[in-house]
Amino acid sequence: MKVEQIMNRTVSACHPEDSLNRAAQLMWDNGCGSLPVVDAHSTPIGFLTDRDICMAAYTRGKLLHELTVEGTMASSIFCCRIDDELSAAMEVMRNKHVRRLPVIGRDGTLAGILALDDIAYEAGRSLRGGVNYRLRELVGEVFMAICHGRVSARPPDAKGS
Repeated sequence: MKVEQIMNRTVSACHPEDSLNRAAQLMWDNGCGSLPVVDAHSTPIGFLTDRDICMAAYTRGKLLHELTVEGTMASSIFCCRIDDELSAAMEVMRNKHVRRLPVIGRDGTLAGILALDDIAYEAGRSLRGGVNYRLRELVGEVFMAICHGRVSARPPDAKGS
């Protein structure tokens, strides 16, 4: 199965020069908690989460309209391509401990986003049809790896939520 078969093609993005207020508004309007950051050519160059926004406001003591996406975004970004095998994209998610991957089209621009939600939905749909049991195994492995990465990053006395 190819990434383009299950990715979300309706994706909002922000730009590095946008304020965090603008990014938060995009997340609110689109019911999402993260945004790819793209350059003027729509090429992904970073990633921003709602947590990034909250922590920037807290640690810098400024209002969101005073802070930029560029100063807050994760500039180390992991992507996949629309024609990648889903299993390869899931391997990236597992190895990099990420829940979402921007999807790049054949021209190198943002074409969509692949989220664990999309994969879990597809796994459930496939199981109802009695096909693709390997996808179910892969979903479990990816969730476990991502959660393990998060758990192992906690201080020894921290409680999980």
